[in-house]
Amino acid sequence: MTDVRDDATDLDGPEEDDGRAGMTRRRAVGYLIAAPFLIAGARSVSPSTAKAAIPTVQPVDNYDLSDLLRDSTRPTANLIAVEVRPNGRIVFDLPRSENGQGITTACAQIIADELDVNIGKVDVTLADARPELNFNQLTGGSVTIFELYEPLRTACALAKAQLASAAAEQLGAERSQLVISDGTITAPDGRSAGYGELTSLAAVSESRVSDAEVEFAAAAERTYIGRDQRRIDARDAVTGRKVFAMDLEIPGALPTMLCRPPTINGNAVSLDNEARIKAMPGVIDVKIIPNTTAQIGGNVPGGVAVRARTFGQCMAAIGAMKVTWEDGPAADKTIESIESDLEDAELPMTPALPGELTEERFLFHFRPGDPLETNCAVADVREDRAEIWSALKSPIWAKERIAVNLGLSPTAVDVHVTEGGGSFGRHLFCDAAFEAAEVSRQFGKPVKLMWHRADGPRQGRCHPMAITRVRTVHNGDNVVALDQRHTSVATDFTQGLGDALTATGAVPPGQNFLQYSQTVFRLTASVPYDFGVVTQELNEIYEYNTFNTSSVRNIYSPEMRTSIELVADQVAKKMGKDPFDFRQEFVRDERMSAVLKKLKRASNWGKRMPRGTAQGVGLHREYKGFCACVVEIDARPGTVNRKIKGAVTGPRVTKATFVVDVGLPINPLGLKAQMMGGIMDGIGQVLTYGLHLKDGNFLEASWDNAFYTRQWNSPPKVEVIVMPPTGDQPGGAGEFGVAASMAATASALQRATGRKVREFPVNQSELSFDPYPYEPPIPESPRNGLKYRNAPK
Repeated sequence: MTDVRDDATDLDGPEEDDGRAGMTRRRAVGYLIAAPFLIAGARSVSPSTAKAAIPTVQPVDNYDLSDLLRDSTRPTANLIAVEVRPNGRIVFDLPRSENGQGITTACAQIIADELDVNIGKVDVTLADARPELNFNQLTGGSVTIFELYEPLRTACALAKAQLASAAAEQLGAERSQLVISDGTITAPDGRSAGYGELTSLAAVSESRVSDAEVEFAAAAERTYIGRDQRRIDARDAVTGRKVFAMDLEIPGALPTMLCRPPTINGNAVSLDNEARIKAMPGVIDVKIIPNTTAQIGGNVPGGVAVRARTFGQCMAAIGAMKVTWEDGPAADKTIESIESDLEDAELPMTPALPGELTEERFLFHFRPGDPLETNCAVADVREDRAEIWSALKSPIWAKERIAVNLGLSPTAVDVHVTEGGGSFGRHLFCDAAFEAAEVSRQFGKPVKLMWHRADGPRQGRCHPMAITRVRTVHNGDNVVALDQRHTSVATDFTQGLGDALTATGAVPPGQNFLQYSQTVFRLTASVPYDFGVVTQELNEIYEYNTFNTSSVRNIYSPEMRTSIELVADQVAKKMGKDPFDFRQEFVRDERMSAVLKKLKRASNWGKRMPRGTAQGVGLHREYKGFCACVVEIDARPGTVNRKIKGAVTGPRVTKATFVVDVGLPINPLGLKAQMMGGIMDGIGQVLTYGLHLKDGNFLEASWDNAFYTRQWNSPPKVEVIVMPPTGDQPGGAGEFGVAASMAATASALQRATGRKVREFPVNQSELSFDPYPYEPPIPESPRNGLKYRNAPK
């Protein structure tokens, strides 16, 4: 419930509790947008509170990737608006991509609190591509809520103030006498009006800047922010009503798939049995789609497209195709040759300071980046227009790039963002959308394009292979220096900040690592310890399109943090210190220190454990937050030597305890879910989740043999503790759990076995499956479904 008052008190700077009903007041500048009903937007009036100056040791202390991404959105923050509809519902067209991370729910919580309505009255939809939101429609870096929190609150507060003024006029009462509760404004005499009936009166006929003092909900008065909230889309998800790209019924859009090459980014030269394929049941269209990824600005992976009445008929046609292929750029690469190239490209360490050196080298293999939903998109391309539907995290870039590819004006291309079934960084790229648009253009017909599950690990986006070298110097009880050199296959950043301008700048001929990779690295690499002089350098090899990489789950941090944490264990041992106590002693931030203190007690660190089992600890800071993890692992022969057909068993993490501080947690329940996903990622990347390269392609095809954390490797006990708010600004959360849990799992394994762990995943040398053939590129469909369906019960 909100008391409304209109006595202006000019307050500059941070919001302050005014002592009345727990409300806060401050001046907010926003926009009132001309419309039949009330639409209010926000304007960002203050520069970043973070300092732009780069400190000597750790640039991320004062300005990190979150700051960069948020600052890039400020010029267009005023174009984000909430609408109060005549039916009383509050609508926010979210210019981001929901892929299961829960951002629509978090935005609904913020809106409900600021407008003082039940969350059931809030609708959060996904915006189409909006080029006018330049830099402000990119979903990446786990910064959605960090970026939108203030603009969204400001828009809601302005809308509420405008509605209160309308109510005062309609009810003939003073604003200061009005009370707002759940979207209804009540006068002292008991008469009231709802938001819906007031919205026309509150609307403005001409858009204008509103520089008014408004009230923001105080922390004590919030109903939703900071409290567990079940997802607003949960019922639709579990009942099948949620609409994904493949659920759309676009007239004429028939199932379409591609036969893909036997080498990464290869090219189809000819379809040698085209007549036979066209005669197959259900097949309507077949055509070679050239691969343009080798071209600057080229984005279509290509292959041989088939359009049929069902996806099963598409798969049958692909299985029968005889194609002559041209090798891709990685055809001559092997794991050994890549490792050698990485070693040759390593940057030298700085001259060592006097003291005892600890130096280690770590190898991280390629890891898949496939979420639950396969790549998919629907496209309807005609001579003078195009319309695309897909789960796009860079929709502005997609719209502009598709227009260029098709030779159309951007205004002739409509791009709709659908909900997605996971992302893992893959949807920063619009592979399926680019491909669907081109296939639809070639066929002259609408298509519903879907990648096969096998296409994902073999031709999709992956975490690049890398070598990380770490060296520390310590004297007595002080660590005086840390050097880290990260040498990697290039991470593809050619989407830039999700618009044509920065995407173009990200792709100088033959390289992409001089700008975006270095920027991202500089603004994410960190050492949470007081280790004296710290240098961290990145070098990347190969052109960005040699392998199909992307910012998969935490970008550089999993490797960077895991390697440092393993070296920290060694240094602690040399100093005769307990690994946990060592970290508590050297950690250099009070919030991280509080996280560790909580973690130590919750995890029962240091308890006696059987030989072959052990605890390990890892910590990480990023996204304006701090987290730490302790895992317990069982590496005894009885666990490691289990025999499961076609699987990697290996050690099992038996317990994970995770503590996270994100500043202001909007939805602790959702945050816990995010961290659980990160924990499973971290375990998989240490133990089993890697890609094997042979003859220019990856052996894995689908989840059958890409061994993401299995039930027999995952912990039966997981506890995630969300720290109480340590500020009134939310940090990022999406990928936050990966680095710390990966480091903790590696540390625990090393302590349990007594052996150094230097290659990840540790079971990479063991090939526990028979690879599917490359030609055809997808395995044969199961043929025993009817048998099982008709089996006697």
